[in-house]
Amino acid sequence: MDQKPDDTTQPTSDAEQAAASEQGAPASAEAPAPAEAPTPAETPTPAEAPQAPAAAPSEKPVKMDAVATSLEEARRFGRVDEEGHVFVLVGENEYAVGQYPGGDADEALLYFAKKHDDVANQVALLEARVASGNVPGNLTKTLQQISLQVADHRFVGDLEALAARIESLREKAATAQEAAKARTAEQSAESLKAREAVVAEAEQIAAKDPAKVQWKQSSARMAELFDEWQRLQKAGPRQSKSVEDGLWKRFRGARTAFEKHRRAHFSRLDADHAEAKAVKEKLIKRAEELSTSTDWGVTAGKYRDLMTEWKAAKRASRKDDDALWARFRAAQDVFFNARKAVNEEIDAEYRQNLAVKEEILKRAQSILPVKDVSAAKKQFASIRDEWEAAGKVPRKDIGRMDAGIRKIEDAIRQAEREEWDRTNPETQARKDSALSQLDDSLAKLERALERAEASGDAKAIAAAKEELETKRSLAEMFRNAQR
Repeated sequence: MDQKPDDTTQPTSDAEQAAASEQGAPASAEAPAPAEAPTPAETPTPAEAPQAPAAAPSEKPVKMDAVATSLEEARRFGRVDEEGHVFVLVGENEYAVGQYPGGDADEALLYFAKKHDDVANQVALLEARVASGNVPGNLTKTLQQISLQVADHRFVGDLEALAARIESLREKAATAQEAAKARTAEQSAESLKAREAVVAEAEQIAAKDPAKVQWKQSSARMAELFDEWQRLQKAGPRQSKSVEDGLWKRFRGARTAFEKHRRAHFSRLDADHAEAKAVKEKLIKRAEELSTSTDWGVTAGKYRDLMTEWKAAKRASRKDDDALWARFRAAQDVFFNARKAVNEEIDAEYRQNLAVKEEILKRAQSILPVKDVSAAKKQFASIRDEWEAAGKVPRKDIGRMDAGIRKIEDAIRQAEREEWDRTNPETQARKDSALSQLDDSLAKLERALERAEASGDAKAIAAAKEELETKRSLAEMFRNAQR
């Protein structure tokens, strides 16, 4: 029966096994199978539970060349004695690795070389992942475990080169981890800034005067902000619990205040709508009571008053207000349509009267210009009787027709006044007296001119002539007016 090789190495860790199996590298015979991954927990809602840790970024696939030590290479760094003990050469020192009884030397070397290859492949995989930016979170622990295995000389191979690679990888990993921390910090700051912006906008909306809020747009924006909050919670880097709780408390408070204001606003609006509906129902009732009235002028005024009250009343809900207005308008239409029908009958009669008066006005215009006042007055009296008997004309023609007949009447009155002025005895006597006084004044001025000429006083002569000419002109004008 073959004996089991004396192997002083320990089974590789779960991390080593998983790293080796990821690239298909050969795993240690003693390595256990990786455990089944746990089912991810559901993401808690922000209102009920603290935020779950942000998911780790997806790792990019990495490429590496698998290590497979040849027998010739194994012989360079290891040997087997006659009893099957295997030794590894590290620099100038030789260390016992283990025993492989029951087989030849080459099998023993390859057995322990394969263990070297397993570790070397794991290191190569970690090198590739660090180079690609996918730094495992347990990298430091994994490197420490591998370093212990190399330091314990548990396999055959170039352990100095492998130890150097591990140390180099440790330095690169430290640099990469610092860079990863910086990126995480930057992403965390950006995520925090985005969340604070969401909270600030929600608080700004909640702080607006409810009387000035556009509720439809603001409600939609609040819903968008909540969706954004959830997106940031699921996708963004995790913040500290105190920061998370503080931001959520502010955001929840803003949403609660907004909803409180919204409910209060619409409660008041419903009350206003109910009050407006009651007021307008009463106005409709009054309008319907007036709809059968035939007192056209008075009732039209009452409808104007009702319309003023309607405009001053508050608005009901859109649906109710439209229906209420339709009823109010219908009541008005009953009255005004009835009045319109009556007026149309009257207008038809008035249009006939207008045609008659147009003919009468043409005959009246033949009186002008007035030459015989007595004949004109007699003719116009007859025309006036016909005019009154013809009746009313349409409202739009009243002014034009009245102005036409008034023009003829005024012309006759003017002619009558002028004739009276010419034939009035008292007026004529006053005119004769005035003319006699003018003649006396002229005679005096003529004698004054003669005296001035006799004296030879040129200045007195000029003054007497000027005054005489003025009086003569005045007397001539007065005589012409008497003719």
